[in-house]
Amino acid sequence: MDHAAVAHRATAEYIYPKSRNSLAVRLFTARGDVDEAALLWWERGETDPAERRETAIRPVLRDRWRDCHEAEIVTEHISAYIRYCFRLRSGSLELWYGPNGFRDTEPGMDEDFFEFLWPNPEDGFKAPDWSSGQVYYQLFPERFKNGDPSLTPEGADAWGAAPTRENFMGGDLRGIREKLPYIASLGATCLYITPVFEAPSNHKYDTVDYYRIDPHFGTEEDLSALASDAHALGIRVLLDGVFNHCGYWWPPFQDVVKNGEASGYRDWFFINSYPVTHETRTYDCVGHYKWMPKLNLANPELRRYFIEVGKHWLRVSGADGWRLDVADELPAVFWEEFSRELKLEAPDCLLLGETWSDAWRLVSPGRLDSAMNYLFRDAARDWLAISKLGASGFADRANRLLALCPYEVCLRMYNPLDSHDTPRFLTLCGGDVGKYRLAVALQMCFPGCPAVYYGDELGMEGENDPDCRRAMDWGAAERQPELLGWFRELIALRKGSVALQKGGFYNSVCDDGANVFGFCRTHEAEDVLVIINAGERWYKGEARVPDGSGEWREAFSGETVTSVINPSKDPYSAGCPAVLSLSIPARTVKIFKQERKRGQK
Repeated sequence: MDHAAVAHRATAEYIYPKSRNSLAVRLFTARGDVDEAALLWWERGETDPAERRETAIRPVLRDRWRDCHEAEIVTEHISAYIRYCFRLRSGSLELWYGPNGFRDTEPGMDEDFFEFLWPNPEDGFKAPDWSSGQVYYQLFPERFKNGDPSLTPEGADAWGAAPTRENFMGGDLRGIREKLPYIASLGATCLYITPVFEAPSNHKYDTVDYYRIDPHFGTEEDLSALASDAHALGIRVLLDGVFNHCGYWWPPFQDVVKNGEASGYRDWFFINSYPVTHETRTYDCVGHYKWMPKLNLANPELRRYFIEVGKHWLRVSGADGWRLDVADELPAVFWEEFSRELKLEAPDCLLLGETWSDAWRLVSPGRLDSAMNYLFRDAARDWLAISKLGASGFADRANRLLALCPYEVCLRMYNPLDSHDTPRFLTLCGGDVGKYRLAVALQMCFPGCPAVYYGDELGMEGENDPDCRRAMDWGAAERQPELLGWFRELIALRKGSVALQKGGFYNSVCDDGANVFGFCRTHEAEDVLVIINAGERWYKGEARVPDGSGEWREAFSGETVTSVINPSKDPYSAGCPAVLSLSIPARTVKIFKQERKRGQK
């Protein structure tokens, strides 16, 4: 047994509430290193060793180096004080693992155990129930649809002109509203709209008035009407909150420019010297962009200002929540206050933070509900677009990112293939629609919520900003109807499958030689098996599934395959006692479903 690989702490990454009286417990070990693992646990007040419970803890996620084991325990009381340790067996070696390391005898009731005090249900992760089943559609308003030419900025370029950092093309809120039936026909259930508040740029991340809709986009009434029409079509709406920085011409910052140290707003910013001037940039900025001064959210007055901004727009627009720009650059105290007060205003609102790395700091209890999962995008890109990874490399990444946060959080993560800040995924694929189709299937079936960036479904391309912000090509639907149909089919499949929305995740097959990766999404009602053959030849082999024998039906072709029990161990899969024999053409995805028989678990 590799003692150094065994890892657990009594912190929220490893033990966390799943419901009012159940806890999930995670333990990490070297891959395949432990033959049997169990959690020994008891509650406060229990002193008799005979009262100690033992619960099996099994691997649920596996990469090439590490197993993530998990168990769920149900406590007698809502508020529980849990004491526990782990029993591990590898071959003939049996050890007990606690906060002080390993021992070869079972610890007594009062020695060498972890403690977890869960005094309040509020300490658990909470997010709107609706948030785990979403299909997002991201809009860049200035480039989506011109619905009112009278609002178009003077000197705007023609629709479809080459995008630059400075030019305008005239997209607006009425244009979005006109196209809501199209978005609904795609199957999207939640709009994420990049900033709509007054700002001089085309992207609007340099806000100058947080209480006014940009006049080139429309009015407050236009935003409210958009949200109302979206709701009538079963589509929720997220606004984009830019609270880490402001625009250079925001009045409080201009007050500091004018009045220097005498300004009552000087502590709202990070001023390094006076006078304040953009020529020498005597203030901190976001990304070193001098037109976007960074805000000091340690200031309680400024925190209060943005909390009120957040509440105001939920109230007057009818929006369902906020996407929060560069959320990982703001202090935790702000997100805790912001979340608490907005949930009092609108208990069912969603707060989704932007981050490009590990989201745990943002989504830990009491902060945000979800985050943008660029780690998924990076892994999909490296495997399917640029061939930097093989199948096992992607599998490692996938399993590791699912182990970063509680699985309930993973189910709510915003999974993009691209965005207004990245090259289009199809461009990264070199325009290869076959590769792109595989990536879209992966995105729609992977744990979390898939996010379509406007035009992805039409095969739009673009290099990095600003080229990824081209005007929506409304004629592309006629040129690439098959791709649009593929998106619609996959989204419909996802929306009709409780396993794809809320199910667990197991490795099923990983073959580097064939470049094939597959996984199972499992739920008490059904199982879904997803096999992606990214290679250049037919794949004929086996896939492990976490259930017994039974018939599996391919979602699109109707092909049926029967699984059989095979108790032999697979060095890659965890907890999968059955196998399917499969034959899959090159560069093809197959998605099989099996309804569970009554009584199966």
